[in-house]
Amino acid sequence: MIIADYDLVIIGGGPAGLTAGLYSARARLNTILIEQAITGGQVMITDWVENYPGFPKGITGMELVRNMTEQAQEFGLKIEYDQVLSIDNISAPVKTLVLNNKTITAKAVIIATGASPRRLGIPGEAMFFGKGISSCATCDGPLYKDKVVVAVGGGDTAVQESVFLTKFAKKVYLVHRRDELRAAKILQERALANEKIEILWDTVVTGVSGLTHVETVNLKNLKTGEAKTLGTDGLFVWIGILPNADFLDDSIKKDEFGFIITDAGMAASIPGIFAAGDIRKTPLRQIATAVGDAAIAAVSAEHYLETL
Repeated sequence: MIIADYDLVIIGGGPAGLTAGLYSARARLNTILIEQAITGGQVMITDWVENYPGFPKGITGMELVRNMTEQAQEFGLKIEYDQVLSIDNISAPVKTLVLNNKTITAKAVIIATGASPRRLGIPGEAMFFGKGISSCATCDGPLYKDKVVVAVGGGDTAVQESVFLTKFAKKVYLVHRRDELRAAKILQERALANEKIEILWDTVVTGVSGLTHVETVNLKNLKTGEAKTLGTDGLFVWIGILPNADFLDDSIKKDEFGFIITDAGMAASIPGIFAAGDIRKTPLRQIATAVGDAAIAAVSAEHYLETL
């Protein structure tokens, strides 16, 4: 018989982690969810969620997370606030998780630590993230109907999402630090042909300000040195996204950007390790997809545990 402190440890308390916790608790697995700070992840800094099914009038990110947390705990999920520093003996039947305050063991692990958008590192950014600053056009684009927004970036995501924003915004300023875009040519052609998009070449955003939400951004032209202030209703930043995977070593297979590669059952390259949500290699990072991933991961973990 394999003995461990827990059947399953879930790392991360966002929508993916909470959903995995709900499913595993209902399956009566001995489960604990470890969250570094507060449950919710990126959703906690989302003002308004309109594209999650079941809420026709929308719901605040904070309220959605509260509902998810209460539902999981209602079925007996144990949540502990600590940081996972590493997973030792990761290939063994019993994995050892080193936390800040203690060490625990588990037969299976679901990694749901999510990803974080790269930040500009400018004054006001931390204050207004989720209050006018976003990295998700699909999530927040509809909030800017007939408004003016500023987008930052020059890659495929930045250009494609800027075009998407024109479905709602009356004007999109695309700020790029170089004199040519890095996006695929067909995406560039669409952006350049869109009369709602104006590209500000050789320019960076140096600051953002407002009262309760974003109202202005400060810009600087890198070639001329000219600085100016631009009024806007929102700022979208697309300069990359980073997986929250610092605690993982190279034994788990990842893509070139550091996201965990899984199969259709959300199983990683090491038996007993599963991943769900934004931390894994996926074509879409949304609350709905994170929840779907997690349901699959929890059921797969249950089936894996039955084989031990």
